[in-house]
Amino acid sequence: QVQLVESGGGLVQAGGSLRLSCTASGRTFSSYAMGWFRQGPGKEREFVTTISSSGGSTTYADSVKGRFTISRDNAKNTVYLQMNGLKPEDTAVYYCAARRAVRSEYAAAYNYWGQGTQVTVSS
Repeated sequence: QVQLVESGGGLVQAGGSLRLSCTASGRTFSSYAMGWFRQGPGKEREFVTTISSSGGSTTYADSVKGRFTISRDNAKNTVYLQMNGLKPEDTAVYYCAARRAVRSEYAAAYNYWGQGTQVTVSS
């Protein structure tokens, strides 16, 4: 069982930056691929980015490529999402997720989810 807790959300002006963190419980964090997803108002949950268990491979949605960076520190059981150049359309609840397999862009592939953290970008 893995428990995930996100933090770092908030209100930021367009063009600004935020860094989200997701800390996992347990001693097998390094065995899990991690993903970030988001759900905007009135929208379905969508893929943002994912990182392999080792941190050596990443994938990004086209909408965030070049602006967002995912990273992880397995010694701290934490995955990060650095968000730069934020836009109003990035406003959403951001969720981290874990799966004990290769990374995936599909929400249904993930077994464990955090409670989410709100990111609001004002214009």
